[in-house]
Order: sequence, then structure tokens, then C-alpha cells
Amino acid sequence: MGISKPDDLQSLASLVFKQLKKRYPDAHCELDFSSPMELLFATILSAQCTDVRVNLVTKVLFARCKKLNDYLKLTQKQLEEIIHSTGFYRNKAENILKAARMIKEQFDGEVPKSMEELVLLPGVGRKTANVVLGNGFNLPGLPVDTHVIRLSNRIGLTTQQDPVKIESELCALIPPKEWARFSLTLIFHGRQICKARKPECAKCPVARSCNYYNLQAPL
Repeated sequence: MGISKPDDLQSLASLVFKQLKKRYPDAHCELDFSSPMELLFATILSAQCTDVRVNLVTKVLFARCKKLNDYLKLTQKQLEEIIHSTGFYRNKAENILKAARMIKEQFDGEVPKSMEELVLLPGVGRKTANVVLGNGFNLPGLPVDTHVIRLSNRIGLTTQQDPVKIESELCALIPPKEWARFSLTLIFHGRQICKARKPECAKCPVARSCNYYNLQAPL
């Protein structure tokens, strides 16, 4: 059932990360992409949509738009038709086209490599920016999604609910070079074991280190 809980948060984070890396050695971004630009647009499309659905849509989109200028040749209606099944397609299409224009005009046609610049792009918040930094550029980036929020609270790594505050607190516990992988292991664990409605604690390698389990477990 795992190892008992350490006394300090940094040790707890290290232990949890070590155990989850063993459980999910292949944890990776499940969006299909071959460049930071593709990952950026796929992540924008992933809002309120499954990665499986996004990958079906981007297979068509990326075949049609191989370069930045290909996006700029699309009308919003044409893009909406391609991405319709991802939901919120009007806003997503508008944001992708505006972001593409901004990348061309303000960033010399290259997706920027800093948080400060990425969040200037339409439709890009800190989570999307961190996905691009960590998985597109292999730079420090810790995306905080619903799984990361749920697990970090259940385990006891934070008591915050605000994603920005959670990101800040988790980043203080994990070396920067591991931020992206730490987020991915939590996401994999959240999808497979530590589910929102009914976590499968009996299968969890970090259960004895987890606040949620210890509060549920009989004395």
C-alpha cells in the first residue's frame, strides 16, 4: 500500500513523484503534435474536450495546415467546420486565427518560448502556456488541470484551489526540470486510479502517504 507520509511537503512531493514515475514510466502528453505550433493549437482545442477527440480533429487540421501561413489562409468559417466537434468552436477558431496572426506579426513566425509572451496570445492562459513550454520546448512548465488540482489537494501537497497558487506551491516542491513530468504523472494517476468520483485507493502506490486515504482508512 506504499510508504507512510513524510513530515515535510518537499519530502512528500519527492516520495509521491518517485512512486508515480515507477507506476507511469511512459507518462506523456496525449495530444498528437510534431511542433510547438501544433501543440499550441491542439491545447487550445482541448479546452472542455477529450484528447481523443482533439487528436481526431487535428489529424485533419494539421494535414491541411502544415505551416503558419496555411492557418492565415483559412476563413473563420472554414476553421470552424474543421474543429466543430471539439465544442466552443467559434471561440476556438477565432483564438487560433488571432494567435496565428500575432505569432507572424509580433514573434517573427515562431511560437514564443516564455510564459510572459505565450499568455499574450489569444486563448492562451497559464495552463496552455505551461503545456507548450514543458512538452513543446522541454522547458520548465507545470500545467495545472483538474487532475493536478484534485490530486495535489487529496495527497496534501496544497490546500489551494486556485490553479495559479497551486502551480506556485508545487513548483516550489519539485526541481524545475521535472515540472512537466510531475504534472503528467499526476494526470495519468488521476485518469487511471485517483478518479474524481471514486478513487481506487486499494490500487494506489502512494495511498499511505495521502491525506485523503488516511482520513478514510479505519483506525
